Amino acid sequence: MAVEGGAKCIKYLLFFFNFIFWLCGLALIVVGVMAKVSINTTAFLQGYSGSPLVIIIVGVIIFFIAFFGCCGAWKENQCMVTMFAVILSLIVIVEIGAAIAGYVLRGNLTELLNKGFDSMIAGYNETENREAMDGIQRDLKCCGRNSSSDWMNSKFLAANSVPDSCCKNITRDCGKGALQQTTKIYTDGCQPILDKLLKQNILWIAVAALVIAFVQISGIVLSCILMRAIRSGYEVM
Repeated sequence: MAVEGGAKCIKYLLFFFNFIFWLCGLALIVVGVMAKVSINTTAFLQGYSGSPLVIIIVGVIIFFIAFFGCCGAWKENQCMVTMFAVILSLIVIVEIGAAIAGYVLRGNLTELLNKGFDSMIAGYNETENREAMDGIQRDLKCCGRNSSSDWMNSKFLAANSVPDSCCKNITRDCGKGALQQTTKIYTDGCQPILDKLLKQNILWIAVAALVIAFVQISGIVLSCILMRAIRSGYEVM
């Protein structure tokens, strides 16, 4: 009876953990979307949007297989419980790969941002660069890469001018001749602000991934124990 009681407990624990998996899947979808939005803030980071996309896909998969795991545990179906454990193990492996990619991105982020801002400022006449730079300056309330003086030698602006998106109160041609008017424009650079913002988001993703991975590994262990009990022919109802 002790074995039967223990197996029965495992069954209900696995059922409970599948509800947690469902919440984890939802959390991964939300975190992945937030990360993708942050990375897509600038055109030069879009090549690194693969990790958030993987996180979103994994979240959707977890969201749906949680129901599969619940059914397997409740019906004591060895095949369903086995498939649940296998799929969950594969998901953990994919998440580890995404976490490694995110860590690599975090390490190269500062250099990537510096190159990206230099490229956008040098190519400000191109529509894509102009829209991306204006969007960053407007949303983050900043100007230039390190400071507003980065626009001093821009060949695409009038002398002593900054883009209108640098203005605290944006109006047409408000940045014309306003480089020295510190009360009228933002003077802080965008690179340090964006660097801090993106690194914070990556850190939150790492924390969420660790918590979710712990829950998933616990679910895999419970699945294996329940599979062994079912295969051994114990009555767990």
